[in-house]
Amino acid sequence: MSGVLHRLRPSRGKRPDDGFDRRLLAPMMTGAALNPVNSSIISVSLVPIGAAFGAPPSQTAWLISALYLATAIGQPVVGRLIDLFGPRRLFLAGTALTGIAGVTGMLAPSLGVLIAARVLLGFGTCSGYPAAMYLIRSEARRTGHDSPAGVLTALAVTTQTIAVIGPSLGGLLIGVGGWRATLAVNIPLAIAGLYLGARRIPVTPGSRRADGHRPVSDLDLPGMGLFSAALVCLLLFLMNPGVGDWYLLLLVVAAGAGFAWRELHARQPFIDVRVLGGNLPLLATYGRTLLCYIVTYAFLYGYTQWTEEGRGLSASLAGLVQLPLFAVAIVVSTLTGRRQAVRSKLLVGALGQITTCALLLLLHSDSPVWMLLAVVIVLGIPQGLNSLALQNAVYHQADADRMGSSAGLLRTFGYLGAIIASAANGAFFGEHVTTGGLHHLAWFMLAISVLFLVVTVADPSLRRIGREADDPAESEPPRPGR
Repeated sequence: MSGVLHRLRPSRGKRPDDGFDRRLLAPMMTGAALNPVNSSIISVSLVPIGAAFGAPPSQTAWLISALYLATAIGQPVVGRLIDLFGPRRLFLAGTALTGIAGVTGMLAPSLGVLIAARVLLGFGTCSGYPAAMYLIRSEARRTGHDSPAGVLTALAVTTQTIAVIGPSLGGLLIGVGGWRATLAVNIPLAIAGLYLGARRIPVTPGSRRADGHRPVSDLDLPGMGLFSAALVCLLLFLMNPGVGDWYLLLLVVAAGAGFAWRELHARQPFIDVRVLGGNLPLLATYGRTLLCYIVTYAFLYGYTQWTEEGRGLSASLAGLVQLPLFAVAIVVSTLTGRRQAVRSKLLVGALGQITTCALLLLLHSDSPVWMLLAVVIVLGIPQGLNSLALQNAVYHQADADRMGSSAGLLRTFGYLGAIIASAANGAFFGEHVTTGGLHHLAWFMLAISVLFLVVTVADPSLRRIGREADDPAESEPPRPGR
């Protein structure tokens, strides 16, 4: 990490006028880490939580889905608020809500209360990543030149590191204080985030109208409501698809049609569908994000549960088995982060996911530990490449004035992938986590990985991002349709 940030250092105690303000890095990384730590740490907590409340995997899966349901809705909404009002207040409010959710989860007397705490966590952790992307773009505007690639790399490395180290941290916390400690960890993180946000995020205004005002009427509340309704119905169907739930898809279509009509006629649309519809490269990036994270989270939750129940490892050891994934991912991201070209990263990342899925098919209940480690080591390569490449793609493809909401939508598609992965885990594992279920899950992941590779190969627009980084005349994000 220090190598990534070395060239970002300004003179001590002075706000830099010609380079990225390095003082922003600490709150950016702290805020961006809150969601991935809660996304990943729960993977080793599902089994002990299920034992504590007498709940099967099909019920504890709601602990995953609840967080992603709230976050998938909240990320673009909060991102749009950040675009309009600036990041400081949204960052502080979200971080405070995260601390409250940590207390609620730590004291939860039932699975229902714990699920409610995870919903609060989802909304509370919504502001960190859009705020960080907004700050990176605003620093580019302030300095007059694009922020260094090391900043985006540092942000990606932070989220990747926390997501990967989460199971290991969770295993250690469970060993020390039980599963409730995995919720309590949000309390010190929230305190640190509040301190850093209050001290270092400047009170900078968001977008203003020509008359200098920024009224609440600029908020497209109907559009946000219709977007949320469509997404809730879609995610509820994906979490438990069944013949009796097809009406949810009809509600998705109705709310989606209403949302599109509203956005086409709103003066300040929540999501400018005309601009977004004309920006095919950005839409393709969102689609790749969905596919990528289906595989990532299917492995994170499915493989971890299998190592505990199917292979018989303790929660602490199951978390430690994934530790090499962290080391490989951080090395790969650091070595490749200075190059902003994304196509080669995505191609290698797709091939790495395909290889990982093939290795899962070789595992059995008596597989040696070295084979378990080999699987996570191989996955560390795409883990270090894909999220970095997808983040860089959005930074260069999105409209600069909507960076917060565009970054939020990137996370929404990622969490949609996580919910599909959670539903797949529930479908393939059922009441018990078995090796046969793991193999069925691996075939599903393999099909998604192949599709991820195909849509990456077929997208010629990815070639331009690397050239834009090398050409000062092309340093700004491409305009829609470009």
